[in-house]
Amino acid sequence: MTANGWLQIVVYLAVIFAITKPLGVFMARVFNRERTFLDPVARPIERLLYRLTGVDEDHEMRWTEYALTMLLFSGVTMLLLYLIQRVQPLLPWNPQKFGAVPPTLSFNTAASFTTNTNWQNYAGETTMSYLTQMAGLAYHNFASAATGIALAIAFIRGIARREKETIGNFWVDMTRSTLWLLLPMCIVYALLLVSQGVVQNFRPYDTVKLVEPQKVQRTGADGSPVIGPDGKPVMDTVGDQTIAQGPVASQEAIKMLGTNGGGFFNANSAHPFENPTPFSNYLQMISIFAIPAGLTYTLGRMTGSQRHGWAVWGAMAILFLCGVSVAYWAESKGNPLLKGVDQHASARQSGGNMEGKEVRYGIADSTLFATITTDASCGAINSWHDSFTPLGGMVPLVNIMLSETVFGGVGAGLYGILIYVVLAVFIAGLMVGRTPEYLGKKIEAYDVKMAMLVTLVFPLIILVLTGISAVEGFGTSSISNAGPHGLTQILYAFTSMAGNNGSAFAGLNGNTAWYNTAGALTMLVGRFFMIIPMLAIAGNLAQKKTVPASAGTFPVTTPLFAILLVSVIVIVGALTFFPALSLGPVLEHLLMMAGKTF
Repeated sequence: MTANGWLQIVVYLAVIFAITKPLGVFMARVFNRERTFLDPVARPIERLLYRLTGVDEDHEMRWTEYALTMLLFSGVTMLLLYLIQRVQPLLPWNPQKFGAVPPTLSFNTAASFTTNTNWQNYAGETTMSYLTQMAGLAYHNFASAATGIALAIAFIRGIARREKETIGNFWVDMTRSTLWLLLPMCIVYALLLVSQGVVQNFRPYDTVKLVEPQKVQRTGADGSPVIGPDGKPVMDTVGDQTIAQGPVASQEAIKMLGTNGGGFFNANSAHPFENPTPFSNYLQMISIFAIPAGLTYTLGRMTGSQRHGWAVWGAMAILFLCGVSVAYWAESKGNPLLKGVDQHASARQSGGNMEGKEVRYGIADSTLFATITTDASCGAINSWHDSFTPLGGMVPLVNIMLSETVFGGVGAGLYGILIYVVLAVFIAGLMVGRTPEYLGKKIEAYDVKMAMLVTLVFPLIILVLTGISAVEGFGTSSISNAGPHGLTQILYAFTSMAGNNGSAFAGLNGNTAWYNTAGALTMLVGRFFMIIPMLAIAGNLAQKKTVPASAGTFPVTTPLFAILLVSVIVIVGALTFFPALSLGPVLEHLLMMAGKTF
């Protein structure tokens, strides 16, 4: 660990703190339909869209109608993405003449991008045409992010409103999320990325001659190495290289700002065409947390309790700092199995465990990026989590297991942590022996049941499917390591998909019938089975009267509340997975320290 590395982490959090208020104020004005500087441009487009689609912008929806509308929209757009992939050869903007995406992979990808997961069982540059990347994947990056923001705003309204039956209009909330927030920010963002060297074109791929031909191992149609009659691998001499390119910057902007994470290239943000400079790398990290952090201020402003918004922000920041500190420490210590190798940072080397990391980013930026992307359910990567040390790799895994509470995805992070706020307030009420209250609303049995449903569905889907995959051949055949690391690869995959994160350990071959199908169902359950109970809580809170605070009311605006909230998240959320973690990364760490490996 170095002073420079710690300085980068501190400066990053300071920048997020600085942009929280202005962005939060802007979003509050947008969703309260107050005038903003973008109204002269966005408002006429909004009116035109409503006129063309027949949407009544003054119509308010009950939570059931809001949920049904969201589900129908998601279902139709998911089907559209599936069809685009299946008929890809018949569509334009396919200069590489890519064929149709196989059915199970199309199903997995459609579910993935619809749910804001962006899990990828394919390499984008060898599978998806330019049209599929733009009209299919990039469109869903906008739609799923806008849906998440709309749901968060609906939850905030449920908290803020008194004796109301409605929580807003899904179409209006999603449209405003796109026109006032995502599109303008992405236009500026994409231009900044282009200025740094991120490509944006429609050219066919270029083929160039290598300065020095390379020998590579031949692989069969199934991707396995080809072995010759002598028992040795068959090697081919390669003298050419194909340079993939395309409309990258436009997709990269919404990929990061919408906490989507799906890369144009297989290497994601480790690829120089997606992330070429230190500035682009830092900009991408800042954009991941920007909207989720701003929504905490929006929460305080729209509910009339700004200190509560900051208390929620503080709880998120505590969890973030704990995670990045452990990851940075673990990766900086290096690999104890490499005995006699100097792994200390110096003027001539970065030190630590550099396996799977870009030299241009080093330990600090790699662990910072890994922590941010798994805190925020983004899933973008600039290093391979599979190559982290056991404890360093456990941090991204645990971050996702906290169920989108550490800033989280756009919108999803806020309503994710508000579920735990309800539980924290309930537990505080039990401790003082009175009916729990949250910002003047009494938290009753119905609210707690819905909150617990959310917290139980998440580990259930992860642990059941991980258990099946760990004992059946169709699951274990995809792992690249035996023992505890192989279990971690499977556990990470289902956790990432259920948590709508999308990052992978990169050691698991997910492009099989089992993982494509089971993964798609996991992503759908992880998104929608948590949204519906959340909206039920919002609708129930909106109907309640407010009661004045009394001497027995537990304040939700203090550091004590932030600490209680962190404790509830860790105890109720993370400890559910401790037995599985003890058999995976914890056991692997103990074996590594004992000088053993599989």
